[in-house]
Amino acid sequence: MERKTSKNNRSEKGKTREDRLKSALKANLQRRKAQARARDAAADKETKE
Repeated sequence: MERKTSKNNRSEKGKTREDRLKSALKANLQRRKAQARARDAAADKETKE
């Protein structure tokens, strides 16, 4: 018997990997921006005191 593998199946897996990477990158960027805002707020608070 022949095993049927299609290129379409592979591209779907690759697409889901790309989607996972894209969402992980987006979450990482949001987290880093939040950390930067928190650092800036803490620095502003220290300079006002």
